[in-house]
Amino acid sequence: MSDVDQLKALRVRIDSLDEKILELISDRARCAQDVARVKMASLPEGEKPVFYRPEREAWVLKHIMELNKGPLDNEEVARLFREIMSSCLALEQPLKIAYLGPEGTFSQAAALKHFGHAVISQPMAAIDEVFREVAAGAVNFGVVPVENSTEGAVNHTLDSFLEHDMVICGEVELRIHHHLLVGETTKTDKITRIYSHAQSLAQCRKWLDAHYPNVERVAVSSNAEAAKRVKSEWNSAAIAGDMAASLYGLSKLFEKIEDRPDNSTRFLIIGSQEVPPTGDDKTSVIVSMRNKPGALHELLVPFHTNGIDLTRIETRPSRSGKWTYVFFIDFVGHHQDPLIKDVLEKINQEAVALKVLGSYPKAVL
Repeated sequence: MSDVDQLKALRVRIDSLDEKILELISDRARCAQDVARVKMASLPEGEKPVFYRPEREAWVLKHIMELNKGPLDNEEVARLFREIMSSCLALEQPLKIAYLGPEGTFSQAAALKHFGHAVISQPMAAIDEVFREVAAGAVNFGVVPVENSTEGAVNHTLDSFLEHDMVICGEVELRIHHHLLVGETTKTDKITRIYSHAQSLAQCRKWLDAHYPNVERVAVSSNAEAAKRVKSEWNSAAIAGDMAASLYGLSKLFEKIEDRPDNSTRFLIIGSQEVPPTGDDKTSVIVSMRNKPGALHELLVPFHTNGIDLTRIETRPSRSGKWTYVFFIDFVGHHQDPLIKDVLEKINQEAVALKVLGSYPKAVL
């Protein structure tokens, strides 16, 4: 068979496979509609249905990756299935997601990575506004940054947990690549000002010191805001990501300028619904201890004794008094697990206050 004939045969096979894929996706979408009808029919009058189940989505994605035999890698397969699930869920009820805006931020990228592109994403001007929108029921979930692998904790998010009663329903880890962006009118040899979020400026500090040591660094509310400003200025540049570059029509003068190639940010999904155990979970708590010698040791002993893996511990000033602090702790396990219950009970006996922020599936990717 000639090369031309082989190509024709392969294209015919691809067309046939595409038709089968479309048929299967349509079947899945109709099944999602049936799920919605069953849920609505079984609900007591006046009660709102819960269509999105974080534990169910986490299980599906992990199961698909376990079945995957290539040639597409697990990350790509998970991304494809997440979008199918997102579109099917939108037939039941489109999710409304609040994130730290404006459009084009890494928070929006994290929201779309976790929920897919079929959601209604709503930008907020500040992290506290994301919490308020979720608390008011104006959106289903919120997405907020909590820590960066280079610069550490995002304190505005930690402080917001002290002020609002929110449940953590999930987490997203996003690899962060920063680019130096310029507009069509930018005179690249005359740049006197570089805009970005304070965290991003810090994550690119060494690169900036080496390449633009005498240029003013201006911290703004978000990377997307930085990109917007550059559009109208001939002597400025912005540090931001791919989404902001595409959204605001900027070009990359330099790519991947972050100081650490593994630079990543962890985001939390906040909502109002408790998430059942999946067998591969994390839990976040806030603990306030009595101000006495050995308080931190007493807090950590139950975790050590029971072999509980702590993944993060942060301190923040307490709102209850001067020079008093609260501890934010993440650890492996679900608060409904018998062992975790026992650990939390022991901590509660010594603590002034203990608040479980939520148990949720570990980030799939």
